[in-house]
Amino acid sequence: MAVPPEPLMRRVVLYVDSLKIGGAERATLTFARWLRQNGWTPIVLTRQSCTFDFYPIPAGVERAVEPPDPRWLRLLGRWGLPWRVRRLRHWLRQQQVSLAIGMTTKPAVKLLLAAHPLRIPCAVSERNFPPLKPMALPWGVLRRFSYRWASLHIVQTRATGEWLKQQLSAEPQLLLPNPVQWPLPRFEPELDPDQWLTEVCVASDAPVLLAAGTKAHQKGFDLLVQAFADLIPRHPNLQLVILGLTQETYHDSDQQKALRRLLRRDPEAQAQLHFPGRVGNMADWYRRCTLFVLPSRYEGFPNVLLEAMAEGCCCLAADCPHGPADLLRHNTDGLLLPRQATATRWSEAIDRLLLDPSQRQRLEGEAATVRERFSDRALEAQLMQALGQLD
Repeated sequence: MAVPPEPLMRRVVLYVDSLKIGGAERATLTFARWLRQNGWTPIVLTRQSCTFDFYPIPAGVERAVEPPDPRWLRLLGRWGLPWRVRRLRHWLRQQQVSLAIGMTTKPAVKLLLAAHPLRIPCAVSERNFPPLKPMALPWGVLRRFSYRWASLHIVQTRATGEWLKQQLSAEPQLLLPNPVQWPLPRFEPELDPDQWLTEVCVASDAPVLLAAGTKAHQKGFDLLVQAFADLIPRHPNLQLVILGLTQETYHDSDQQKALRRLLRRDPEAQAQLHFPGRVGNMADWYRRCTLFVLPSRYEGFPNVLLEAMAEGCCCLAADCPHGPADLLRHNTDGLLLPRQATATRWSEAIDRLLLDPSQRQRLEGEAATVRERFSDRALEAQLMQALGQLD
């Protein structure tokens, strides 16, 4: 983190753990792009190195990485937090930052601890429903008192805002759902869905269930795979494609292997479950699918569902805490299943849609209305107005 040049515009830091694939990471870069368009100099700061970056950095946005911990600090583990906060505080002062935005809980807490003594206004953006992601020590305790210092809490859903207000006295708040960029952006890696599926011996007219995410348990992919197994006898050509999951381990678990294990008694179904990995041309995959399915156990505000609807997909999602019901109107522009729906219930709902093309077409036509309801320009104006009052 080098000594900065003389600032020509107001400098704002957006602090997030990494820029790996995910909704919080996309939101961070969206905020940075908006800030740049409105006369700020945004700096995206991460704890993880740039080798984790999946998304391209918007033009005019600076990129910074915290220095790696020395050995003595690594040995301290979580108890080295005071030294890490002090280092971050020094960097904020050095960069002449006039506004700070913490994305997700741990970066937000750390940023509040660093910025508060400097009297730098700090906004916090939670990206999930907090009760479903309990915080281990010391983060839960630190969040309880530090969130009161935030100048603004940016929340994606009313339920998240109410919980933060009741439990943490987190005010003032700005209710700001995720925007949809239309047309959907494209970047590397680009995998052509027709070509990729042909290479794994899938017929060009085969129906495709599409899901996307990097955290299999949160996204309920185990339920989806079990439902898929129930569907194969009635729809023998059906394919299930799950984007985002790689062979890299997540929390010491190979998520692909665990999902395939659910089909160990059905080799044919295993051959119809596909993991293309991470792709930067999501729009092509949305257009190729027959149904987009999101059986999540919990959400913040699901970007993939918003994007699938914007692309005109027929969407089926869990009415989980919280997010899908904030953007998908049941039986108008998609279908919601109860949070506790079983795999059998999912297979039955998918079966009905596969057998009813007129219902699919009706939902596809209505889904694209999210392009106006969650337009980039309208939400940008709301955020800029709120942040402008903090400076």
